[in-house]
Amino acid sequence: MDAKAVVIAYWQAMQSNDFYHASEWLSEDFTCDWPQSAERIKGRENFAAINSAYPANGRWQFEVMSIVAEGTQVVTNVAVTDGVVRANAITFHIVKDGLIHRQTEYWPDDYPAPEWRSAWVETLNVKE
Repeated sequence: MDAKAVVIAYWQAMQSNDFYHASEWLSEDFTCDWPQSAERIKGRENFAAINSAYPANGRWQFEVMSIVAEGTQVVTNVAVTDGVVRANAITFHIVKDGLIHRQTEYWPDDYPAPEWRSAWVETLNVKE
């Protein structure tokens, strides 16, 4: 399985909301960095536990909006929702030996566009 196929299988497993099952796509020495909050998840068990404990209003849904792959590196833009919370995760994956070895993940928050830019921009439909 190439790196892109591994990452696609991982996101499909995440869709099940069985995060222990999804963690089977992660290496034993897996790490995930969340630079915006200066946090690191180490290991499959911690990954599954934090995702299982995350407060939700319903089942999490994951839609891969785009994916770019080159060699062992894969980048995904995934729309995430629990029916109330809506977010995008931009994830940089490194795949080794058929498993995801490392992720660096960014969760950009929406913010209102500054009024001063309105003469040069139009409102974007984020589902485009």
